[in-house]
Formats: sequence, C-alpha cells, structure tokens
Amino acid sequence: MTFANPLPGWALVPVVIAAAVVAWLAYRRVPLSTRRRHALATLRLVTLLWLILCLMRPVTRASEDTRDAIVPILVDASRSMGLADADGRRRIDVARSLVERQLLPAIAPRFHAEVLRFGDSVSAAEPSMLSATDRRTALGVALQAVRDRYRGRPVAGIVLVSDGADNGDVDAVAAAATGAPIFALGIGPKTSPRDREIVGVTAAESVLSDALVDVAVSAVSHGYGAAPIELRLLENGRPIDVRRITPAADGIPVSQTFRVSPNRDVPTVYTVEVPATGDEIVTENNARSALVPAAARPRRVLFVEGAPGFEHSFLRRAWAGDRGLEVDAVVRKGRDESGTDTFYVQAAKSRADSLTGGFPKLRASLFGYDVVVLANVDADMLSSEQLELARAFVAERGGGLLVVGARAFQRQSFRDTPLEDVMPLELSERAGTVQPAVASPGMNRVSLTRAGEDHPLMQLGGTREETQKRWASVPPLAAVSPLGAPRRGASVLAVTGGPGGVPRALVAVQRYGEGRSMVFTGEAFWRWRMMLPASDPSYDRFWRQAARWLGQGAPDQVSLQAPVASAPGEVPVVVEARDPSYTPQRDAAVDVRVTGPGGRVQTVRAQPDASHPGRYRAIVNAAQAGVYRIAADARVGSSTFPSASTAVLIGGVDPEMIDPRLNEDTLSRVARASGGQVLAAGDEATLLDRLRTGVPAAALAVRRDLWHTGWSFTIIALLLAAEWVLRRQWGLR
Repeated sequence: MTFANPLPGWALVPVVIAAAVVAWLAYRRVPLSTRRRHALATLRLVTLLWLILCLMRPVTRASEDTRDAIVPILVDASRSMGLADADGRRRIDVARSLVERQLLPAIAPRFHAEVLRFGDSVSAAEPSMLSATDRRTALGVALQAVRDRYRGRPVAGIVLVSDGADNGDVDAVAAAATGAPIFALGIGPKTSPRDREIVGVTAAESVLSDALVDVAVSAVSHGYGAAPIELRLLENGRPIDVRRITPAADGIPVSQTFRVSPNRDVPTVYTVEVPATGDEIVTENNARSALVPAAARPRRVLFVEGAPGFEHSFLRRAWAGDRGLEVDAVVRKGRDESGTDTFYVQAAKSRADSLTGGFPKLRASLFGYDVVVLANVDADMLSSEQLELARAFVAERGGGLLVVGARAFQRQSFRDTPLEDVMPLELSERAGTVQPAVASPGMNRVSLTRAGEDHPLMQLGGTREETQKRWASVPPLAAVSPLGAPRRGASVLAVTGGPGGVPRALVAVQRYGEGRSMVFTGEAFWRWRMMLPASDPSYDRFWRQAARWLGQGAPDQVSLQAPVASAPGEVPVVVEARDPSYTPQRDAAVDVRVTGPGGRVQTVRAQPDASHPGRYRAIVNAAQAGVYRIAADARVGSSTFPSASTAVLIGGVDPEMIDPRLNEDTLSRVARASGGQVLAAGDEATLLDRLRTGVPAAALAVRRDLWHTGWSFTIIALLLAAEWVLRRQWGLR
C-alpha cells in the first residue's frame, strides 16, 4: 500500500500531535472518571487519525505480473505496405511474418499482446489476415486511438511495424509524446529503390498580364544516375509541353517552371508527369496535378491624385486595358470660393457618392476597394481620421497601398503619421543603404536587385534574360525621390543610380499587417510609355502587375479557404464572414455548397470557430477524384452577404505513394518522443527488456484508491456512533 497524497515525515508528526491535543482538550474538563475520559478521548483521536489517513489517499498498485500488462502491436496496413521491394517480397508479407514468427512468440508468454491494423482507422486483426488495402497512413490518429482504447489499463509499450509513411491530419510526434513508449520496427529498403517521382507541382496565382501563370515543378530520380528526366506538361489531360532536365547526380532534385495561359472562365488542371519504366518500385508518384481556378472577380482600385498630371491619364489607360482591374479615380482640381478642395470623380455609380469629397471618410466605403493608390498626395490632403483609415485598410482589411509621386515624399510628408510604418522605406533617414543591383545602374536608370529578379511584380518577359533586357531598355526617369533604407522585412526590387553612382531605391514592397504596401520613387515615369516603341508593352505590364499583386491577398467580405490539393475523403473548409466594414460576424448562418465532378450537390452548415470570431468550419465529403466547386453563403438575420466560391482539386496527388523508401526519420522521431526507440528485426531481447521496465509505470496508471469505498465511510460512522453512545450512557449530551 502507498499514498497518493503522502505527508512528509516532518509534517506528519506535527499533524498526529495536533490530533492528540485536540482529542485530549475535547474531554479535559468533562466531569467523568479518568478511565471514561481517556476512553472518549481515544475514540476521538482514532476518528481524527482515520480522517487524516483517508485524506492521504491510500492506494494499492496493480500486480507487477507482466502478463497483466498490455502490449499492442500496431501493423501498418496502408497501400504503401503492398509494395514489393528488391527481394520480390511485399512489405505486408514481411510484416506478417515478423509478427507471427518473432514478435508474438517473444511477447505473448510474458505480456498480454494484441495485434491491431491501422491505416484509415484502427481495428483488431488476426496476423494471418493482415493486408495492405487502406488508402493512407494516419499514424497520429492511430496512436491517439490506441491511447483511448487502453485508457485506464496498464500498457507496457507499443510495438509499431511500419515503413514510416505518415500522411494523416494529426501530428504523430505530438500524439506519441502523450502515451506509452513506442518501439518501432521499420519495414522496407533503407537504400533508394529505382524510382522517378514528381515531388511537387504548384501553380501561382496570376499577377501577370494576359493571365500568364507560372507552374513550378520539382522532380527527383533514384537509381538512374544522371540520366535526363523527361517532364511532360498536360492541360486538362492534353499535352502542351515537354522538357528534358538532367540532374546533377542521382537523388538530386531538379526544378523547372512552365509558363501557361489558362482559361480565365473555368478551372484548369495542369498535370506534370514522368514516363514510367518497368523497373520502378511504384508508378503512382510519376504524376502530380495542380489546379488553376477561374479568374476571381476584378480587383477594385481607388486611384487618388493630388493634382492633375500626366501620370493619371497614362496609369488609368494602362489599368483600363486589364479586365482583371476595375478603377475608380479621384483627382483634386483646386479649391472653390470657400477654400474647400474640389475633385474630379470617375467611378462606378454605386461608389461615386462616397468620393465627391475626395478620399473616403467611412470605413465601409474605403474597405470596398482592394487597392488604394496615392499619387502626388501629401499628408495635408488627408485628415488624421483618413490617414488612420488608410492604415487600417492595409493592416486590418488586407488591402494594398501604392504611393507614387514626388509630393508624397517631399518634406517627409507622411512622417509621424499613421502611414509612416506602412511605407516600405524609412522616411526620416536620407542616407540609407539599399540592396545592390544586379548590374550597376546609370543615372536614373532602372536596375533590378536579386529580389527583384524573382519577384512576380517585376517580370516583363517570359525568361529572366528577357526581363533584364526589357528593364535595361526602359528610358531613364526625370528624377528619383531620395528616401531612406528599407524597413525590416521590406524588399527593394529595383534601384536607380543617384548622384555619385550611389544607388537609390526605386521600387520597394513589404507586408504590413494583413495587407501589402509599395512605393515607387521615380518621377515622370509616364515617359516610359511615350519613349518606348508602341509595340513595347513594358509600361502597361509593369503597372498592371503592380495593381494585381497589391490586391491579390485582399479578402472579400465572405472568404473561403480549402486545401489546394487533397486526397479523396473528408475535406475541411474554412469560411470567414465580415460586414461591409470588415467587422467579423459572430452570429452568421453559413451554408457551404459543394458540387462534385458528377454534378451532385451537397450542402453543409458550417459551425462557428470559438477561438476566431467570424470564422466558421465545415467538413465536406469528397469521395471521388476530380474538381469540386465550393460556394459559401452567409447571412445575419435578413441581411445577406456576397457569396464566395472556389474550386478544389481532389486526387491530384497520391500521398500514400510519395517517397516509397523506408522513412526511418519519422519512426525515430515518434519513438524518441514517446521514450521508446527504433529496433531492428530480431532484436527481441532488447524489446522485452524495455517492455519490462515499462511495467511499473503501466501498473501505477491503474492503481486503486483504498479509501474510496463503503468501508472507509462505515469505519468513520462506527467510530462516531461509538463515541455518541458512550457519551449518552455516561450522562453527557
């Protein structure tokens, strides 16, 4: 017997003495004989000591007999275990033989062994009936299920037999850290089998003119040396491009970028595949797909100019030629007789009224845009409330802010205003250091930095060389406003040469809060359009990409998030609902409609996420591969919000067949997190020793409280009753 709440010796002795003193004082002045007084005091002392004993919680531990301790044997039954390795034996057959001939004979005589199969779920299994049929390996879910299955029972350890694949939704390492020690036995080849694999395919959202999209591909080849890898690009199943890439060495990944022009009106599936050969261990990983959704609604741009100028007409003309942009313009003309600013407004009728006084004064009016452009606007043109509203537009709304024109930078116009921190460049420092250009820039001529070479905003050509050539041909600017160094986290994408050849930042960007900001410090950039040949699209392309990039991340009132790619099964969907001022809506009714590849429609009511006001979650069933269209409708009372929609590709990748080698790293991290270790087949002696050390802890987990019974209450009742009866018999109340 032990105690769950034991008192140390230095505390137990004073407690017992205090109980004796209390018992003695209770009857010290009672008019009874010494014998009777001692009898009553003794009963009182015994009662107090019994209460102290119960408060210390006496417990018994389970039997140390190891046969009472459970050892679950978890066997991976996912499809990757059905692969045949170099020796011709399937992994599941190797695992079955290991369980039947080695693990069970060693464990069963000393422990209570139970064989469980896991993959999509966990269930008991006969070793002879083990098969590799489950779609995926949800290792984290399996470890949680084992913990729940044996809760309150002594588990000496878990034996895990697997090839180390883990493509479930639960972190296996975190799940392992809260349970019994795990002893992992790896199944599969440690050396790389012959295999070619498409490691990744990603399609960037288009910020390029003419809806060009970059499809980035990564592939790797094992067992074929430096033989070229053939990459085939398919658009909705139709071949459109082929490239051959030679890796630096065997097992070294290669990368390639395809530039494609998808249909703007419907989702487009791009698949990259490597031709299969007969000697590969698996061919399911030879292809991957990515989805380019249909074009989103046009990004709304608010163009505010401090005074009429050439920039207004040239920029507006460039943006008007992009159907992905919708531009409202406000130009300050001058002042009327009362000294009030007057404005020339070009805007959609539904938004024009909020612009008659210039920059919007209401949060809901401004937050209806995705991008705000301040051209030659100084801080005096905006009130302190409007400046704070512009800051919140970027930080909270997630919009984009572009600042251009000398008047915006003269006399450090926006210094000490709410917009100062939004700017990517310091406004108070004149001698800042910027990133060096790729090539030394001439006076007021443009040169890209390393960051600018890779940034989608600066891409003027189909290749890096063509982009550099186009920027080199751009005419020099009339002047450049000298600003300070970039803020922490900001990027300078282009510089120009200043006096003495010192580079000055020309284009700088940064993330601020939920949104993005950009400054362009050049003057008279409209001359690019005038001095370049009429066939040169550089001017229009750059400014269209700037507006698209700035507004790319701006969410709608109702925004919808779903996995970019997923395997068939349950798919999580996240919806965020906001009112026109972008205040999260806590009590919205949100319905998610899902249209499958066959046209079947299902509707699911999304449930509120208590940890994020205005966020709602739903799980939709996507059992078959294909493109699913998902739409979300939100309403609060009789008020409805604009719907959100997106498309999701299901089955574009087979996660179970990614990297078919034995993943010892996963097994090692899981075992280490649990306090176990990775063992080799045939090392049963070490396994048994480690399991025996786990028995005391397992037995302690199922200890029994001795005080928590009817007998403890009965003893207290009898002691109190005996004292009361004696008091009554001896004439005491």
